[in-house]
Amino acid sequence: MTRKTKNTISTILRYVVLCAVGVLMFYPMLWMVGASLKADNNEIYSTISFIPKNPSFAAYVKGWTATGYSFGKFMMNTYIIVFPKVVGIVISTIITAYGFSRFQFVGKTFLFAVLMSTLFLPQVVLNIPQFLMFTDLGWVDTYKPLVVPSFFANEPYFVFMLVQFMRSVSKEMEEAAEIDGCNSLQRLIYIVVPIVKPSIVSVALFQFMWSSNDFQGPLIYINTVTKYPASLGLRLIADSETGFEWNKILALSVISIIPTLIVFFLAQDQFIDGIAAGGVKG
Repeated sequence: MTRKTKNTISTILRYVVLCAVGVLMFYPMLWMVGASLKADNNEIYSTISFIPKNPSFAAYVKGWTATGYSFGKFMMNTYIIVFPKVVGIVISTIITAYGFSRFQFVGKTFLFAVLMSTLFLPQVVLNIPQFLMFTDLGWVDTYKPLVVPSFFANEPYFVFMLVQFMRSVSKEMEEAAEIDGCNSLQRLIYIVVPIVKPSIVSVALFQFMWSSNDFQGPLIYINTVTKYPASLGLRLIADSETGFEWNKILALSVISIIPTLIVFFLAQDQFIDGIAAGGVKG
């Protein structure tokens, strides 16, 4: 067997394995879409096949107002939270990472170590003190506890990731810009940010997905039904349906993930570049 034949067989096997893994990973989502088009629970439970006998969009229509509230309101509330969080985390993380990667100041090493140590704190440990603090501030039943912390770089993993990228940016480029009269902020905006753009897109995309799927935060801080995001709206539907009509829940779950899928596919090139670059650095 020639080397060329071996390489061809090896390539085919790799693609077969990758396709099989891809189908395995994608099948639950495909099943969810198919189940949302089925007539009732009996049809959903009767088979693992995702193909409905008589496809119908009735679950989408009925589920949209199953709780007495429009699910569109819950979706709108979700992105009232998500968009400011994404903007806040991107801006604050860039500034914080730039400070740690470029400037020397008293206590820098200690402060960075403290920041990184918060990665090991489980969120459940922080819930009670944070809730008490936000209660004293009068922020409970508003979106402030969910949004405002994002403007203070409250995701240390993102700070760590951007610090590593920014350290790889040539200091000579910034020095040249400084000679041309650029201050620190201008060097950040015009030199550093364009170079680390793929990693910034990764940060924004991760934050978008995490915030869209967040259940615990809104559950703790939001009490008014009309302020619920989609994650709590789905729970409300599940609680209000006798016996749980899963086709409605699955139909609204499909609607909920569509914006995230759209954002991911629009940003996938930059996202993959950022992840690949991070893998090379790692």
